[in-house]
Amino acid sequence: MDVGSGPYNPRTVDEVYRDFKARRTGLIKALTTDVEEFYNQCDPEKENLCLYGLTSERWEVTLPAEEVPPEMPEPALGINFARDGMQDKDWLSLVAVHSDAWLLSIAFYFGARFGFDKNDRRRLFNMINDLPTIYEVVSGGAKARIKEKSSTPNHSSNKSKPNKMAKTAKAQPKEEEEGLDDDDEDEHGDALCGACGENYGLDEFWICCDICEKWFHGKCVKITPARAEHIKQYKCPSCSNGSNKRTRP
Repeated sequence: MDVGSGPYNPRTVDEVYRDFKARRTGLIKALTTDVEEFYNQCDPEKENLCLYGLTSERWEVTLPAEEVPPEMPEPALGINFARDGMQDKDWLSLVAVHSDAWLLSIAFYFGARFGFDKNDRRRLFNMINDLPTIYEVVSGGAKARIKEKSSTPNHSSNKSKPNKMAKTAKAQPKEEEEGLDDDDEDEHGDALCGACGENYGLDEFWICCDICEKWFHGKCVKITPARAEHIKQYKCPSCSNGSNKRTRP
């Protein structure tokens, strides 16, 4: 496995941070856009399973490392056993919290192994701390966190719900583009993609879920502007899976 699968050892603060972001991206995919596949792989009838974020920005559900003690920190063991004993939302939140803890342990394992000093550790933590946690992305708390940090007044209460497709600046004449930039920044400046957790960008196509009202990069949910034109009501992968899944007693 990738935590696992090779002798990749980031040795600088920037390398460790890139490693952290790549693993984080994979874990967020598992708990958002790929949630149905992740759910199915976490069969309670199987042995203890772990969720790994990979440096290729992918994820893997598999058995833990056999080495005792393991070469590197391991994620939470047996996440599949709790799947059917909790509400789906609560189970995903639990996995998200443990995934956050695992990512931090990996990052500071590298820091300890390669002798990061106090300033290096502080810089690494500050870089990591600027990103929303996986739990915040999965639970929807990331957007609230950004709003709290923003010094810009929130005018959303005086506006109707924005169009579900964010316009791109490239398609506009220059004078109109300037006005559009101001409007989009006002409406979406604090928005984070519900799939990858990254910020809104004016040069990117975005789409809003009509159920949970989270925003997503089109590329993260595999929706193009042309396809979006024919969607009357867009449901993100999490909302689609939730509506199609049977409720359990």
